[in-house]
Amino acid sequence: MIQTIDLRGSEPTPAELLASVPRALTSVAVASDIAAELIADVRERGGVALLDQAERLDRVRPGQVRVPASHIIDAVAALDPAVRTAITETIRRVRLASAAQVPAHVTTTIEAGATVTQRWQPVNRVGLYVPGGKAVYPSSVVMNVVPAQVSGVRSIALASPPQSHFDGRVHPTILAVAGLLGVDEIYAMGGAGAIGALAYGVDDIGLEPVQIVTGPGNVYVAAAKRLIRGQAGIDSEAGPTDILVIADADADPLLIAADLVSQAEHDELAAAVLVTDSPELADAVAARLIVLAASTTHSERVSVALRGRQSAIVLVDNLQVAAAFSNAFGPEHLEIQTSDPDAVLETIENAGAIFLGPYSPVSLGDYVAGSNHVLPTGGQARFSSGLGAYTFLRPQQVVRYSREALQGVAGHIAALSNAEALPAHGDAVTARFAADR
Repeated sequence: MIQTIDLRGSEPTPAELLASVPRALTSVAVASDIAAELIADVRERGGVALLDQAERLDRVRPGQVRVPASHIIDAVAALDPAVRTAITETIRRVRLASAAQVPAHVTTTIEAGATVTQRWQPVNRVGLYVPGGKAVYPSSVVMNVVPAQVSGVRSIALASPPQSHFDGRVHPTILAVAGLLGVDEIYAMGGAGAIGALAYGVDDIGLEPVQIVTGPGNVYVAAAKRLIRGQAGIDSEAGPTDILVIADADADPLLIAADLVSQAEHDELAAAVLVTDSPELADAVAARLIVLAASTTHSERVSVALRGRQSAIVLVDNLQVAAAFSNAFGPEHLEIQTSDPDAVLETIENAGAIFLGPYSPVSLGDYVAGSNHVLPTGGQARFSSGLGAYTFLRPQQVVRYSREALQGVAGHIAALSNAEALPAHGDAVTARFAADR
């Protein structure tokens, strides 16, 4: 069912490891033209374009794009009590972990009368995207909204696709969670068009442009986020999910197989990868995957994902090579199930989120761990991070010098400005001390 990549007996270089990483044959670039057309359509025709796109792509035409307050109130009232309790606890935990991501302002005194203050300023307005294709993700509402609120964002617009099963309304559970979080600006719109609408605004539905767009989505959403970058900031170009498990002979093959299946059920393009130095474990996990994939609810989807070129069991000589392979892969989710997970952790550089030991599955992070589940996919963890309060913060340096402090460095400024053939820079300083000014 799942391919095996055997790297034993070799000492692969970083470049060779990158070349051996299994990836799906998908690219954001292939969706760019379609995403650009959808964005341009929204910019030209506004709310009507969003309704037309919903009818064509989501197979339902919403009654209106902006969700009425009554829909949110009704959804909160109808929310299943068990789900409400779980969401409330998730909100509490994510709020605690997100608060730790907000840096304190720090003032550095360079010398008497000369200070530089590092402050972290939130953006004023953000657009948060919550997907609604193969599954519905109320947990993503929490993961997007809570860090924004914790960072101090004052204005939040939330977009989620209209649902054909709910007469063109946003899924009621998503509406309910947004309501519990106090978000009342919600739009029934999805895909690339929604991303463009958030970035550029849509006058006829009262949608003002946002400064940052965050949230996961399909390849068209990812392409749209790439296209609007510059008009607005983004968190990352999130695509199909992935999980990589580093495990040794002490690991439980059933738990590993269950965790691989749990991510494979997201999407046919989801990547499920095990890296191990134990051939016996590899065989046991492969056998368990056949059984679990056949019996799980989304069996067909899981089987396609596990058979895909993006999924694999990778055999290595030792855990050092396993860690090196993981760093080359840059997993969205990394599980370390070894006899000494902390020792392996010391060698890990690139990962969106890391789960240590047999009782820290990715499913925990998807919901109530307190960590954020909006994470870089497709290897982007090699150079970017997941969503957090810091996503909505901008570091700014505030400079304050007294007359005496500036006078003390005036000569240095003049020397450097002359060296760069920008003498007016130095003149701007010396003018402050001219006797006849």
